[in-house]
Amino acid sequence: MADQLYAAIDWAWIMPRPPFLSMGWHPESGFIPHDWNIYNEALLLYVLALGSPTHALPAETWDAWTDRFDRQWTDKWGEPHIHFAPLFVHQYSHCWIDFRGIRDRYMAKKGIDYFENSRRAVRAHRAYAIANPGGWTGYGPDIWGLTACDGPGDFTTDIGGRKREFFSYSARGPDDRDDGTLAPTAAAASIAFEPELARRAIETMHSQYGAQIYGKYGFLDSFNPTLTTASAPLKHGSIDPRLGWVDTDYLGIDQGAIVVMMENWRTGLVWSTMQRNPHIRRGLQRAGFTGAGWPER
Repeated sequence: MADQLYAAIDWAWIMPRPPFLSMGWHPESGFIPHDWNIYNEALLLYVLALGSPTHALPAETWDAWTDRFDRQWTDKWGEPHIHFAPLFVHQYSHCWIDFRGIRDRYMAKKGIDYFENSRRAVRAHRAYAIANPGGWTGYGPDIWGLTACDGPGDFTTDIGGRKREFFSYSARGPDDRDDGTLAPTAAAASIAFEPELARRAIETMHSQYGAQIYGKYGFLDSFNPTLTTASAPLKHGSIDPRLGWVDTDYLGIDQGAIVVMMENWRTGLVWSTMQRNPHIRRGLQRAGFTGAGWPER
């Protein structure tokens, strides 16, 4: 059934503004005015689009997309890498595809692969937390990780004589909508990239905040040690006057990334399973990936 659904997708139809795929379509109004046209979580999307056995995109689509990545290349907060603020962008495609040792033409020019790029992004997030330019409570070498997650709400309040702006669900990252809200999935789902750093972060969060942020299904989605104001106009979660704001929800998309990446770190099960998929291999080959051998097998 999965193969039937995949083969039925007309990828060229989802490209109203070639050479990029549209981000969405509504039956009432048509395509939305946004495309997958920068470095983001669309690595897997374009691999699938190029690997289609029935309605594949042209092979040159990949290079047209990656040619735009240089505008996101930076060494701020660490080693040079393609930057995208929230960590989920550096994790989601990697949940399914093992990019270790395989490179397209763009990454070959940079001398790294997409796995190493994500590893550097993880280290940059940790470096940002250590520097903590916003002066948020709790940030440090073993408490770090910003990504898309729930937040307290959309409001501004005074904390310790300083105006602080908070957001509800938002994509957070270094220097980008950082409101002191930490998401355990950001560090936990990074375990395949930086096992020791992620393990220490998971253990520290659990030992420091305990049952407040960890329950029946693992980590709650997010928490914010800075926000201790009991009168804050919350949209989500609740406030402990000593430990701060904590979400009351578990978000499946975040829990899923934790579980999948932990299994990839433990056994490589998801990666090795996807390596056997002919459509994934075909898509990587058409995108120009070489090295490590497995896409060609």
